[in-house]
Amino acid sequence: MNRHTAPRSTTLKTHPATGRALGAFVATAIVVVAASLSPPAMAMPGGHGGMQHAGMHGGGMHGGGMMGSPKMAERMLDGVNATPEQRTQIRQLMEAAKSDMQAQRESGRTLREQAAKLFAEPTVDARAAETLRQQMLAQHDTASKRMTQLMLDVSRVLTPEQRKQMAERMAQRRTMMERHRQERQSQRPQS
Repeated sequence: MNRHTAPRSTTLKTHPATGRALGAFVATAIVVVAASLSPPAMAMPGGHGGMQHAGMHGGGMHGGGMMGSPKMAERMLDGVNATPEQRTQIRQLMEAAKSDMQAQRESGRTLREQAAKLFAEPTVDARAAETLRQQMLAQHDTASKRMTQLMLDVSRVLTPEQRKQMAERMAQRRTMMERHRQERQSQRPQS
């Protein structure tokens, strides 16, 4: 790991889960920007730079993303030699997105609770289920738009070289995580 090459400024103060979610999101957003600017990256398997893992449904925003937490975000910014000004701008962007993302998580949670309640009814109303499905799609679309906006905002702060470096580091991280996942699967007892 690289040692700190740029001076650190104040760490973003957030609730741990929110911090991990935002860190994961910003990291994923940065990779998506880098991937979108690089046609060869888009041709790779899973060519959305990790975007498919950045969904608003729980796991994708909590540790499945590029940085996973504010500390990991700082390490990633260290790895691309982000300036103090860039760090400040990115933290401000993350903070601005924080309340939007919290509202989206709440909205998604409410919809999931409604779906569970609907499923538990003696007879499931197909029309109500379809209406709920459409609401879930609209909520996901709203969240996706906000994530994309944050990604674009962060992309304007980093240089093309920094985005490239970050994308390379993320590719290495994904490879390592996939290797660990395969190792865990091979160690599970077969049923």
